[in-house]
Amino acid sequence: MLTSGDKIPDVTLTGPSGPVPLSSLLGPGALVLYFYPKDDTPGCTAEACTFRDSHEAFVSAGATVVGISEDGAESHEKFKAKYRLPFTLLSDPGCAAARAFGVKRSFLGLLPGRVTFVIDAQGVIQHAFDSQLRASAHVTEALGVVSRLAGTAAPAP
Repeated sequence: MLTSGDKIPDVTLTGPSGPVPLSSLLGPGALVLYFYPKDDTPGCTAEACTFRDSHEAFVSAGATVVGISEDGAESHEKFKAKYRLPFTLLSDPGCAAARAFGVKRSFLGLLPGRVTFVIDAQGVIQHAFDSQLRASAHVTEALGVVSRLAGTAAPAP
């Protein structure tokens, strides 16, 4: 798995309107990429809703949040609408991006991995957090790093 100090791979994901090169998501602030197993499942919904509930804190720190799974654009759009998710969800058909980031499958290879990366404006990973079971902890970890990068105090969860 890629870790702090590694440059992000040049991969292309799929958005609702077509291909999205990962490099196009880099901006002046941090990019929070979170890989998750599947739309509308208990752990993934809890994680997405926790990112949703903390979204303003990420935006205030200048960060962009993007979720990535194998699910297609139609599934992502339904998931976003159902839970009012204010951030982008991208598809990783064939798991090319997950493999490039070294996100391993868990539970005997049955489930896609759950890993969050905080990436700076230069495309360098500043933090990686890997936990299949602690879905909401991904938000706390990422927000702490984003706040540090922005020079602000992390709000209480």
